[in-house]
Amino acid sequence: MNNFLTHCPVCASELNVTRLHCDTCDTTLEGRFSAGPFSHLSGEQLNFIEVFVRCEGKINRMESDLGISYPTIRNRLHEVIRALGYEPGKDEPVEISEERRRQILEDLDGGKISADAAMRILRGEEA
Repeated sequence: MNNFLTHCPVCASELNVTRLHCDTCDTTLEGRFSAGPFSHLSGEQLNFIEVFVRCEGKINRMESDLGISYPTIRNRLHEVIRALGYEPGKDEPVEISEERRRQILEDLDGGKISADAAMRILRGEEA
């Protein structure tokens, strides 16, 4: 059986899934079906995800299993995250020291910055 194609081999446009068939009962369904977000990943990226799941996301186990370094694994993980349409680290909480947080709140209380500016700084959107 062939791997699922996501792009036309002639013009490279995205392919649409329009037919599904069951070999066991010979049922065929026709329509427009979503292939899901993983259909856009390369075979190498899908293999990486399979290893990631098998190793329960433990990078030290992946290092051993794949025979590659921690930075290489992180880079490949970031490639997969981007291929799925996300930006790595975007949802990570911003680390602000207690002293900096206190200073921001004092600046807000003293009228030196607006509430909106304080919120942006606390979210890490401004320095």
